Amino acid sequence: MQAFKPFYIARLPRILFGRGRLNEAPALIAGYGRKALLVTGKQSFFGTPRWQSFIDALAGQGVEWRHCAVSGEPSPQLIDDTVDQFRNEHIEVVVAIGGGSVLDAAKAIAGLLPSGDSVMDYLEGVGRNKTYRGPSTPFIAVPTTAGTGSEATKNSVLSVQGPNGFKKSFRDECLVPEYAILDPDLLASCSPALLAADGMDALTQLLESYVSAKANPFTDALAWSGMQAVKAGFFAAWRGVEPEAGEGRAAMAYAALLSGITLAQVGLGSVHGLASPLGAFFPIPHGVVCGTLVAVATDVNIRAMQAREPTNPALAKYAAVGRLLTGQNELDDQLARDALVTLLADWSDKLQLDRLSVYGITEADVPHIVANARGSSMQTNPIVLTDEEIGEILRKRL
Repeated sequence: MQAFKPFYIARLPRILFGRGRLNEAPALIAGYGRKALLVTGKQSFFGTPRWQSFIDALAGQGVEWRHCAVSGEPSPQLIDDTVDQFRNEHIEVVVAIGGGSVLDAAKAIAGLLPSGDSVMDYLEGVGRNKTYRGPSTPFIAVPTTAGTGSEATKNSVLSVQGPNGFKKSFRDECLVPEYAILDPDLLASCSPALLAADGMDALTQLLESYVSAKANPFTDALAWSGMQAVKAGFFAAWRGVEPEAGEGRAAMAYAALLSGITLAQVGLGSVHGLASPLGAFFPIPHGVVCGTLVAVATDVNIRAMQAREPTNPALAKYAAVGRLLTGQNELDDQLARDALVTLLADWSDKLQLDRLSVYGITEADVPHIVANARGSSMQTNPIVLTDEEIGEILRKRL
């Protein structure tokens, strides 16, 4: 019988999942008040026919709205400027419709509108170390991509890019959305390149949370279900051939949601530990980091555990995932782990995910990246990696 050790499950949003569920958002928004702040990307939803029908439906519910657009990964300055702009507008609900960056920005804006505080008061590691007390403005998250799972987390990831940059989180359970509305039809506008990077982000989050040092039976079940969905739908969504693509988009929206839930509960691993400094120091998209590093990071983790912790339960988990994703159920554990690493590398190649050097990263940058890679994600990696091992992950993908 499986041993059930104590675990804790943090707050989750109420979840509405299914094609066409965006149509239910206006009535939900009206339930929170008559003045909404809509946060979108600059192009992905704003200005499209869907945008016009959405704001018409809001008007039909008697909801006034204000709008702000987020381009690229949000910075602390963007959050503070937006809070200052709308603080006296009596906003009663914040609604984000966009990718992970849009959701992260809106999450922080909602959290700070009531107080008008600077996000730098609360940003982990680089802020003023104040304790966030809330309350947050009610927040509704509507993802238009399938990657970060931000709709299910308490984390707002903000960054300042450059040699002395950072990528850090403002996080509190008060920031978890009231509702997450997942309408797979919204993914239809995503390019194959975006679907590829986001899909590898979701898969990496599922895999890393599945083998996390804090994993538990609850999160394992969700991560496994998410990886089954990736296997079933990822390439159908990426190829974009209907009707299979529609089912593929639904599978990936589901997988990304579960990846957000599991990472929020048990953390991630070495890929995301490296994603933080890489995204801060260089103009590399987060999903590309995940897709280009996950095969090598998985291989390094496996070899480190075999050498130093041969009874680590993550070894058996990696083997199980290898059998799942390859469909080769007859493989023994070692062959299944080898097959997993090979498959992840093949997927990265097939999806044409760039190597690190495309973004100006060189051998000379490796020590600086490694020195800044031991944040919260690295702390739940299934084994503590040496600096040399972390550097190996980077060097093999230059």
